[in-house]
Amino acid sequence: MIFGVGVDIVEIRRIKEAISKHANFMDRIFSKNEIEYLKNRNLRPEFVAGRFAAKEAVVKAMGTGFRGFDFKEVEIDRAASGRPNVILKGKAKLMANKCGNYKIHLSISHGVDNAIAYAVMEVDEIEDSIHRDMQEDR
Repeated sequence: MIFGVGVDIVEIRRIKEAISKHANFMDRIFSKNEIEYLKNRNLRPEFVAGRFAAKEAVVKAMGTGFRGFDFKEVEIDRAASGRPNVILKGKAKLMANKCGNYKIHLSISHGVDNAIAYAVMEVDEIEDSIHRDMQEDR
């Protein structure tokens, strides 16, 4: 059953500016694993923007935004097939666990100017009390 859907679009130019102007941008937003992945892609702004958009789309699908937890607690990994995987940690994982068994589906893409991500949070069952709790945590 679908719990929530999130989409985010990011201007690649703005991410490129953030990387060059703010030395701590990468460390503030991304985990060590994510930074290593992005460095292996020469920190190409379109990949960084895609990962940033993915984090935003995931928290929108969760219905929480980034209230109560850190950007790094939503980690975007990659399966051997190339499909993006979402790994929730810390408080983000605790919030998602309130829904019981969940799965987050994610798609990331980019063009010349923008990167976009689309996330769907699927749960086994939505109980009214759990849905209310997640809404109150917003």
